[in-house]
Amino acid sequence: MFVPVANAVWGHYRKHKLQLVLVWFGLTLGISLLVGVLAINYQARLSYTQNAQMLNNPFPYYVVNKQLGKRVEDATYIAMRREGFSQCVPLERTIVSSEGHVLEILGLDPVALLNMPSVNTAQFNPAELIQSPYPILISHSYASFLQIESGQYLVTNRGEIGPFQIVSDNLLGGARLITDISMVKSLNHARGLSAVACGEMTDEQLARLNAFLPDYLRFEIRTGDKLAPLTRAFHSNLLAMGLLAFVVGMFIFFQAMSLSFTQRQPLIGQLRQLGVAGRQIFAVLTVEVMTWLVIAVISGNIFGLFLANQLMPSVANTLSDLYGALVQSRVEWHWQWGVSSIGVAFVGTICACGWPMVRLLRTPPARLSRQLSLHRFSGKEFRWQALMSIALALVALVVYQQPATEASGFVLIGLTLLSAALIMPYLIWLLFSSLALLLPSPKLRWFFTDAAASLSYRGVASMAFMLAIAANIGMDTMVGSFREATSDWLKARIVADIYVRPNPSQAEEISRWLRQQNGVQDVWWQWVTETNSEQGVLQAISVGTSRAEREAITMKVSAPDFWFEFHSGRSVLVSESLALKWDWKPGQTVHLPAPFEGLWHIAGIYYDYGNPYGQVMLPHKRWQETYGAQGRVGLAILLSDDRVSHPITQSLKARFNLNDGQTINQHALLEQAMKVFEHTFKVTDALGALTLIIAVTGLFFATTAGELSRAKQFSLLRCMGMSGKELVLLGGGQLLVIGLLTAIIALPLGITLAYLLIERILMHSFGWTMDLILFPLQYGFILGISLLSLLLAGGWPVVRLVRRSAIRSFREAQ
Repeated sequence: MFVPVANAVWGHYRKHKLQLVLVWFGLTLGISLLVGVLAINYQARLSYTQNAQMLNNPFPYYVVNKQLGKRVEDATYIAMRREGFSQCVPLERTIVSSEGHVLEILGLDPVALLNMPSVNTAQFNPAELIQSPYPILISHSYASFLQIESGQYLVTNRGEIGPFQIVSDNLLGGARLITDISMVKSLNHARGLSAVACGEMTDEQLARLNAFLPDYLRFEIRTGDKLAPLTRAFHSNLLAMGLLAFVVGMFIFFQAMSLSFTQRQPLIGQLRQLGVAGRQIFAVLTVEVMTWLVIAVISGNIFGLFLANQLMPSVANTLSDLYGALVQSRVEWHWQWGVSSIGVAFVGTICACGWPMVRLLRTPPARLSRQLSLHRFSGKEFRWQALMSIALALVALVVYQQPATEASGFVLIGLTLLSAALIMPYLIWLLFSSLALLLPSPKLRWFFTDAAASLSYRGVASMAFMLAIAANIGMDTMVGSFREATSDWLKARIVADIYVRPNPSQAEEISRWLRQQNGVQDVWWQWVTETNSEQGVLQAISVGTSRAEREAITMKVSAPDFWFEFHSGRSVLVSESLALKWDWKPGQTVHLPAPFEGLWHIAGIYYDYGNPYGQVMLPHKRWQETYGAQGRVGLAILLSDDRVSHPITQSLKARFNLNDGQTINQHALLEQAMKVFEHTFKVTDALGALTLIIAVTGLFFATTAGELSRAKQFSLLRCMGMSGKELVLLGGGQLLVIGLLTAIIALPLGITLAYLLIERILMHSFGWTMDLILFPLQYGFILGISLLSLLLAGGWPVVRLVRRSAIRSFREAQ
């Protein structure tokens, strides 16, 4: 009995082929964007762990020079070995480029590796690295991405390198190449080492090594579990965008399935009257929905993987610039996020198809067999939706009153969007029904009566339309506000003309020489260091007394005379992220960790968009008392004439043997900083644009399918004497009015979404706050292209209809 019932029910798609595309389109593309984001997040987190693995040995600790661009002396490493630190190996790093790819090559000492018990020589013997022809190791996955074969040589900007030897991903993870240290030194032509990498050590060994290291060196921790907390906020926001896109796709799928079930109601009614049991029809419809789910999950994973590979290079650049995380640019399919996509898609499919299927099966067969019987009850359904909307709004209000967290922010956004989507069809239906009773013109009364009745299937499309617009307006507003805030902050913060990072032993001499040069107006000193504390990694910065230095600090809130209090008492300025994390306020007295020791007064809180750690500013006087001459020193040079910037920079490099990384001018620093932020914006802009394209395209197909279902009504009106122009105005006019009303609701909803993203998600993910900035031109573009798609979707079926004879159109519509 299943087969004949299935043939009858599924035969619907032979007549309505466009719905096949629409159902597949909404579910597949919604899953695709979600899968793309899940794949990116999974690949990045996997890379954090893989990049700590070199030859099966984790190197969580790195000894590096405190000064940017400076190196570790060979004698220091030799002394470390003599002291018994056999778990440390010298490391030389260089960057080469080839065919558009930027490659990182790490040189290790094979002899030192042989003495490390954690290196699995059964899989690979480090001695092979010093045997001719001196191979370069590359992981299997990275070799596939670069299309490199074993034994191949590669031409780079530094000459030919190779041969490559492909090893398993378990032996060497991440996007890096490993070879003998002498080979990399021949490329760098520099004395000393880039760093010293150390394996796992006990707390006692760490303390002994830390005491042994000279003052010019410091520890860095580079493990996957250390990077994950720093990047958590970035991945959370990507996931939020993916979920928004998925919701838009599910509403398109909901619209398609609702229309499909509505159009099949006479058939279902006839089958029920012929004796087919409801459970048999339920089984047929369930198989249909599950089939769509399987097809959409497969195609969604394929398209999602393609999307992830297109976006991953930008994500990798962002993570590298912001957090120093090395992430592989190629994404491969993993069952973990594949299973996650199945679970989310299953829940979404049940939510999208559950009520339309239940409504179809619970309606009496006598009503189903009558055309459009479900349409007559749309007002009742809208009232129930409105009551649910009010209930969700009350829950959202309760959540809003609770202490703000990142999780509550996501819940609040979901409740707000769902509440607005549920109440919107009721508001439009109520308005149309009221106008149909109040307007004196018979044509207008009929116009709005018909528009109110059409909301039974147009209502779902308008909900998807509103959510798509609101999501894009919200994301564009958040990203635009963030871009404006960071740009203004950088322009205020980067005020000096030249920034120098010298060796501490050179700083005094360089400062004295600069003050003697013509065109140099002032020289600021700034010391920087990091301290581990219960507040996490705490970065301390020294600040001078000049007015220009004060103006370079963008204060959020402060004591009345904070600058005097800051320099005269035992006071500090703290970054916004640190203050939010610990709920600190100006005027409060707090206990800071060693070497601060004791209680400190908070004189003010300042904005800081460029630092993943908490930050504290100290006056120079307090810095000397706390740290002495420890830390990294920087000099900021203010010039009286910008034309002397280049000559002074060249003279500095020549006189004090400084490299390019130790001197940078204002314009280059600002450009470099904004480039880092633009990498982040590029990813969110791309996802936002894809969401809008999917929504507009999906709505076009959904609305077109809905309008085609009204072919009989339009044909009948044409036979009654209505002209083709009037029919076009009817179809397009109703959609335009619905679209405008939807846009009126979507615009403030999108701005509200942006407010919640900034105040709840960004603030508790990154510790940043910013002003909400509106972008009317961008909103106009989004609304314009969306309304245009609705007009085309409503007008095209009618134009198609009026090109035929009225009688032929009426017969074909039966």
